[in-house]
Amino acid sequence: MAKKQTWFFTDVNDENLQNLTDDHMINTKCGRSHSIRDLCCKMGVEINTFLTVSKSRWFCHFDDDNYVNIPKLVDVLNGYDPNGDWYLGKPSIKYKYPVYNKKTKTKTKLWFGTGGAGICISRPLVTKMKPFTIGDQFMRTCYAVINGDDVTVAYIAHLQNISLTVIDKFHSHFEKFKSFPRETIEDEVSFGYQNKNIIEIEGFDLKVDPTRFLSLHCILFPGVDFCSKMDWGPVQKYADENTTIS
Repeated sequence: MAKKQTWFFTDVNDENLQNLTDDHMINTKCGRSHSIRDLCCKMGVEINTFLTVSKSRWFCHFDDDNYVNIPKLVDVLNGYDPNGDWYLGKPSIKYKYPVYNKKTKTKTKLWFGTGGAGICISRPLVTKMKPFTIGDQFMRTCYAVINGDDVTVAYIAHLQNISLTVIDKFHSHFEKFKSFPRETIEDEVSFGYQNKNIIEIEGFDLKVDPTRFLSLHCILFPGVDFCSKMDWGPVQKYADENTTIS
């Protein structure tokens, strides 16, 4: 739904994925771990790619365990002036996060949008953040504040006197989806997945669709080809650890 605007950042070469994405897959040559070094390396490449390749008015990052409802994302972004300085996202903790810059010896507290829910930054703000992101500067900033990519993005925005604008329609794997209201699903922008934390919705068998994202996509966009070619069932729930799902 946004093929021309979407880029995939990974750490391997994959000719098949390169073809599927119309050459929009980038091997960052970063490591594969979940360390500050590797996460910040990838985010730095993402931001620099946006500034040098994309003409889009918004930079949006979503993790590889996110489902993103593109039309609803566009609706949300249309509610903000793209010529202004905007940093949109949703925090995963209920307090301002303390950040200490070991290089400047300064302390601050801020709200940061968790990467697991997704963040969006207007182009003017991304441009103002450039001194802290260009080349290897993003990684250097990460090391200075001893934090990962999402906290570092918030810190750099903070240096431009811009705070997080909370978007409640973004949802990360830190939220509990078991009791998520079914009637609002069509209005949400993103969902995360981790360790069987899933939306309990009707759809395909859990063996086929353990994240529920295929089922969610067919609920939102039933005209997609694969939706009519697979067996549909009632609300799917994960059983106890000792129970076999059939």
